[in-house]
Amino acid sequence: MIRIPLENQSELSQLTTDIVSTYVGTGGISHLDACPLPNYESVIAAAEAVKEILYPGYRRRDGLHLGNVIYHVGELLDTIYDRLVNQISRAVCHHAGQNSQCSAEKRNAFEAIARQKTLAFLQCIPDLRRVLATDVEAAYKGDPACQSTDEVIFCYPGLEAITVYRMAHLLHGLGVPLIPRMLTEWAHGRTGIDIHPGATIGPYFFIDHGTGVVIGETCEIGSWVKLYQGVTLGALSFQTDENGNLVRGTKRHPTIEDHVVIYANATVLGGQTVIGHHSVIGSSAWVTRTVQPNTTVTMDPPQLKYRGGNSDI
Repeated sequence: MIRIPLENQSELSQLTTDIVSTYVGTGGISHLDACPLPNYESVIAAAEAVKEILYPGYRRRDGLHLGNVIYHVGELLDTIYDRLVNQISRAVCHHAGQNSQCSAEKRNAFEAIARQKTLAFLQCIPDLRRVLATDVEAAYKGDPACQSTDEVIFCYPGLEAITVYRMAHLLHGLGVPLIPRMLTEWAHGRTGIDIHPGATIGPYFFIDHGTGVVIGETCEIGSWVKLYQGVTLGALSFQTDENGNLVRGTKRHPTIEDHVVIYANATVLGGQTVIGHHSVIGSSAWVTRTVQPNTTVTMDPPQLKYRGGNSDI
């Protein structure tokens, strides 16, 4: 064990006092003397357990078959239910502004809300599996380098991000605060793919490669849409009110209709922008107005110069 010299102990003691003093004077980044916030590790553990149910046999537990899988799923559901009730209750309490004055009666009320929302979420798992099966199929059919659907489930960061997004979107639709964003930002950190849980995304969705993809809160994406790395579906500008505050809750991000392909590093912006069905947006294109169906949008190729070899061009 390393012993701290006495002179350093004094300095560290003073530093401790100085740091703690900022907990009072610096607002917005401290949460003391209040009901606990959602716990990040518990939220992620619940999501990982849900993925065990969504993709049985692909994750931590192997040796599953129809004779024992029902017990495995039952145990997972019990664990997920307890974790989510606790974490959603915390999130609802915080969102209601009851952090420092949460009586036992209010805590019971928030827990009742959390139980209702958790059960509603878990009841969506069968449908969630069905739509994720379409996403796996889209990845397999959309990438000639892919050898099997097993490879998609094991290896494709796009599917990882979409799986977490679809869970988060369900919770977002149930009015659960904080936790949906915690989930999608966790997936963002793991995959480099940033999907807001408020976005609406249809079946058969495929993100190839994926790093750098951004999908904004009010995006609407149809079926059989394919995105490549670096694609941004974002806002063209941010409206402000008379006091200069951002206006929230408006349609700020584009609509992408069915069977659209958007290639690498393309940017599509604006809440009124619609990319019509069966259109193709080429690499590095910058699109801020509606594109009619069956349209291809490309950049003019830059002029390249080659030096050396047998010729100068």
